[in-house]
Amino acid sequence: MRRKIIAGNWKMNQTPKEAEALIKDLKGKVDSVDSDVVFCVPYVDLKLAVELLEGTSIAVGAQNVHAMDKGAYTGEISALMLKEIGVKYVIIGHSERRQYFGETDESVNEKVKKSLSVGLIPIICVGESIVQRKQGVTIDFVRVQTRIALLGVPAEDAQRLVIAYEPIWAIGTGLTATSGQAEEVCAGIRRFLAEIYDEETASKIRIQYGGSVSGANARELFEMPNIDGGLVGGASLKPEFEKIVNYAPR
Repeated sequence: MRRKIIAGNWKMNQTPKEAEALIKDLKGKVDSVDSDVVFCVPYVDLKLAVELLEGTSIAVGAQNVHAMDKGAYTGEISALMLKEIGVKYVIIGHSERRQYFGETDESVNEKVKKSLSVGLIPIICVGESIVQRKQGVTIDFVRVQTRIALLGVPAEDAQRLVIAYEPIWAIGTGLTATSGQAEEVCAGIRRFLAEIYDEETASKIRIQYGGSVSGANARELFEMPNIDGGLVGGASLKPEFEKIVNYAPR
């Protein structure tokens, strides 16, 4: 049985003072639930978050990472740096990184391999645009993203990572894929994983849904057989995140 994982992606929000207040407010409400909970915070909040969440079951994640250990990469942060301060997860390949900062399937693959090599857990984002969905190529597009992201990643490492299906048209728009639409693609991702590895490995890898997840739709989404939790954007900054994490009784 795969354990659910619910991660909040704070994006470019929360100064350290704001982050401290939010973490103190949320941590007692989303700690010790029957799911893994992750706060993916901006770089300037990472060390503070690790310190504030010490002794809880809540993990800290970064929102990006560089594929090199060190070097002349002004403004970048390495996986080793994240690991040393206590970060456990890292989001890789979010559609906003792809759209605004030139992230490619190939760069995602390099970051995934580097993160795994130092012990970080990648949350790999895949998902289609509204045009791709309307043209009926969602499954083909997500298959390519998934396969390239996992090139050269052995099965024993793949079992540790997380894949987040985030349809681009549902991110921050208020639109949400129906539970049936989300399950169809997440089930497809699990088939791709079986193609790359085998059925046993595919059955162990957790797949999240992300895209306007709310307290109102979390239960329906997370109870789908191939949806193992959510990557939550705007709602992770609100009291509603407690409802999402506690979608089922403790």
